[in-house]
Parts: sequence; structure tokens; C-alpha cells
Amino acid sequence: MRLFAAAFLAGTALLQQAAELPAIPVTALAAALALGSCLPRRSAVLRAALAAWAALAAGYGSAAGRGEARLAEELPAAWEGRDISLEGVVAGLPQAGERGTRFLFEPRVVLTEGARVPSLASLTWYAGRNAGADGEVPPPAIRPGERWRLTVRLKRPRGLANPHAFDFEPWALARGIRATGYVRTSPAPERIAAHEAGWPQSLHRLRADIRDSMRQALGEARLAGVLVALAIGDQDSIAPADWETFWRTGIGHLVSISGLHVTMFAGLAFAVVAFAWVRVPALALALPARKAGAVAGVAAAAAYTLLAGFGVPAQRTRAMLAVAAAAVVAERVASPSRVLSAAVVAVLLVDPWAVLAPGFWLSFGAVGAIFLALGLRTGEPGTLRGAAITQAAVTLALWPLLAALFGEVSVVSPLANAFAIPLVSLVVVPLTLAGALLPLPWLLDVAHAVMEASMGPLEALSALPFAVAEWPEAPLVSVVVATAGAVLLLAPRGLPLRLAGVVFLLPLATWRAPSPPPGEAWIDILDVGQGLAVIVRTAGHALAYDAGPSWNAESDSGNRIVVPYLRG
Repeated sequence: MRLFAAAFLAGTALLQQAAELPAIPVTALAAALALGSCLPRRSAVLRAALAAWAALAAGYGSAAGRGEARLAEELPAAWEGRDISLEGVVAGLPQAGERGTRFLFEPRVVLTEGARVPSLASLTWYAGRNAGADGEVPPPAIRPGERWRLTVRLKRPRGLANPHAFDFEPWALARGIRATGYVRTSPAPERIAAHEAGWPQSLHRLRADIRDSMRQALGEARLAGVLVALAIGDQDSIAPADWETFWRTGIGHLVSISGLHVTMFAGLAFAVVAFAWVRVPALALALPARKAGAVAGVAAAAAYTLLAGFGVPAQRTRAMLAVAAAAVVAERVASPSRVLSAAVVAVLLVDPWAVLAPGFWLSFGAVGAIFLALGLRTGEPGTLRGAAITQAAVTLALWPLLAALFGEVSVVSPLANAFAIPLVSLVVVPLTLAGALLPLPWLLDVAHAVMEASMGPLEALSALPFAVAEWPEAPLVSVVVATAGAVLLLAPRGLPLRLAGVVFLLPLATWRAPSPPPGEAWIDILDVGQGLAVIVRTAGHALAYDAGPSWNAESDSGNRIVVPYLRG
């Protein structure tokens, strides 16, 4: 299973780097290789090699098939920038901002003759486009599941292709967004139905109701957005300054619904159901309490994952819990590495674009490091020493990935996580969920007070000049070698050449970005949307001419495009 998962992952990742979809039926090749690996007269090595190639081809072919289907849903170029009348349903959680409301829209009926639109579009209802005699009028309140008749102008998703900066196009493709645009106010939009039937719409509406009730209960509380993120996975209301603190201290994973939170929720369900199950003799005779608790835990994890918006860490945990529960029900022993491998394949089958998200690599990398750290512990798992070893293992394992994906590594992360993990996971999250799901809003005030108290130490750590170490973009081979070195160092004691992993870390640790030699200047031109930014670099200085426009009060092309380029 481990070899299959690694090869399947490699195939999926290779497809996402391809410039074109394959012309040959890769799935047929995978089937042929898999059949060859089953032939009894083949040597064990050859069978393993054929099986690995079959898994690689299967991953490549599966991702290619999904990609072909999604790319087929393309907005025709002839309909870009033209008025199109649609009837459809609001999907997801609408996000209200200073310029208007952004929301996902699922067209159900195309009213404009001859027009063809994709099944999901990202729309903005601008406040300025409702201007009247008394000035700008905000868009109406938009709720998930509402059915609207709208006139829109669409275009294909486009982004700015700059080194080290966010690339919007693959991000939109991974989420199925095949068009972006805005709502026209003439003819006037019309709300046809307040609620469309169907479980996705009901789920989105439930998440919106929870968000609204939490905002009402917390009012203008500073960290209200953090508690909303912990409850339903909606991170759009977290203040940029708080995000900066979380990032510099390396606890960003704690203010989203992470695998740890899902596991705790599932564990609570397991304990409650198993405790009650053994007290009903008829149930205990029909099914052991351990098996009933395992099924209940998976069901709770699935419910929490859906409530959280189905992020990669939550998906990973749900898949791992499902595999572990299946082993309990089947009375089989499943090794941690096999459970993790099965979760990798399950996540990629559901979402082959997950490999494009940093969270995929960090999430699975962290869990793999924890499993490796189990072999390094000499005391009880619950001891302070065991927790310190686990935190050190995760820090070491994720360092190459963080340096490669973000160009920054939090130096104070081990210290920040040492007190933030138990505080947030064991106190803030349970209080937040109880306050959000039960008619006990005062629990949200308690959760907010605890979270606010933790911000003081976190802000102090974030303010340290050495809190974050910046890393220039290194060659992929250096990242792979450093990751292998980290795994080698975390291997069980007694493995030959285990300490040689330190040598493997050196290429990445000592990497320095190329710079102009003395007497020369390098000139780079960046696309900042409205014009170009020119960067002139010499051996000791860098000059930026025109950092581009400001997008809103909290973001501009300077910090989104120019700064990442200079860091890289």
C-alpha cells in the first residue's frame, strides 16, 4: 500500500505539472501494467516495479480524466464581457466586503439564447453599481441556497503570472470555478426563491446561520473571525494583523479546522457512544461497543468535515479515521503508515488538485513526522518529553517544505505551539463548538477571552526580530534531498547512516539566491495588473519602480506581487 500510494501521488503530481493533457489512454496503460504485475512467474522485484508503474499511471490517468472533464466546462470566448441572463443558486458562503459581496453561483437555466456558461462561477455584486440619488447602496443580503435571476458579465479566470506570487488560475480550476464576473443591475436582479431544495444548499445555509449567530453573539469582538474559523472553517473575517501574528509564530494550522480538531471531535463521539453502548445489553451483544464507537467517530468526523468546508487537513483526517475504523470493525491491525497511505489515495481520488495546495503537503507531512517520532520516544506518550520530541520532529520534517512553499520558516514555532496547541485545541475549540451548536452563547465569550489572553505571548514572539527566517527559492532537488535527510534523522534508532541525514540538509540550509556580480545590474519586469513594475537589482541593492495599484484597504499589488518576488 505504501508503494502504491507513493506512486499514485507521484503520478497525480506529474499531471498537474503537465502543459497539456495526455493524448493516450493512460488508464488502459495502468491496467495493463497492473495485470503484468500479477503474473506468477515474474520476480518479486519486477512485480513490484510493474505495480509501482501501474499506480503512477493510474494516478496520472485519474487526474487527467478529471482535468479533461473540468477543462471542458470553459466559457466560450465569444461570450466574454457580454450580458448573459441566468437563473441559478447561490452556493457556498457569500463574503461581504467594502467593494461589494462576492459569492459562488451555480447557473441552472441560461435565459440568453445561444449562450453557454460553466456550472460554477464566482460573481461580485458591487456596491458602486447600485449607485442612486443618495450615493452608493450596498447589495442586498445574499444567502446560500437562494435562487436568483441575474444578468451577469463573465470572463474566463485569469491571473497574474509572476515568480513567487499567488497564481489565481490553478486555484480557481481546483475549485471548479470556470468563470468570474459581476452582477449587472439593469435589468434588476430578482430573487425567485429563498431556499433551493437539496443537501448542499441546506449545508451551506446551516454554515451561514452558524456564522451569523456567532457574529451576533460576539459583536465587535476583536477575535470573532478566529472563532468563526474554528467553528465552520470560514477564515475571511480574520484580521490581516492577526494572520501575520499566526504566520510568524507558526500556529496558522490552529486557527483553521485542522486534523487535530477533527480527531478530537471524533474521539469524543467514540467515547460517548462506547460508554452508552455497553450499558444497553441488547446493543452490546449485537455489536461490540468498540466497533460502535469507531463507526460513530467516523460519522462525527464526516459531519465536522462537511461543516468545516471540506478542507484538505479535515479530508485527510476523515480518510485516516475511516481506514482505522474499518480495521477495528474488521478486527484487523492497520499500521500507521498504511493508514496514512490509504488516506493519501482517498484524498487524491476525491480531489486530484489537492497536490497544488500547500496544506496537502504540510498536513500529510506533519502526520508522517508524528508517526516517525513515535519511534523516538522512550517515555510515556503523554509525558512532556514525548510532546517535545513530537514537536521537534514536526518542525524538522516541515522545514524543507515551508522553505520551498513559502520562503519563510518560523523560528519561534516550537515555543508558540508548545502552549498554543493545548490551549486552543483543548479549551478554545470545545468552547467554540459548544457555543456555536448549543443555545449557550456565553460560551463564545469565554472562548474569546481565552483566545484573547493567548494573543499577548503570541504577539510578543511575533515581534522578535528573529521570529522568521527567510529562505530564497532553492532548486527542487535541494528540497527533495533535505526532506529525505529529515526523514532519515527521524528514522528509528539503529538504522545505518541515520545521522548522515544532517549532510542531506546542507544543500538547502546553505542555499543562497543568485545575485548580480559587482558592476552589473539585473532588470526584471513584473505584471501588476494596471501596468508594469520594474525591479533593478545590483550586488547590494534593489530598486522597485512602481509597485502597482491598491486593491482594497488591506491588500495591494506591492505586498502580493513585488514583496514575494524580492524575497524569492
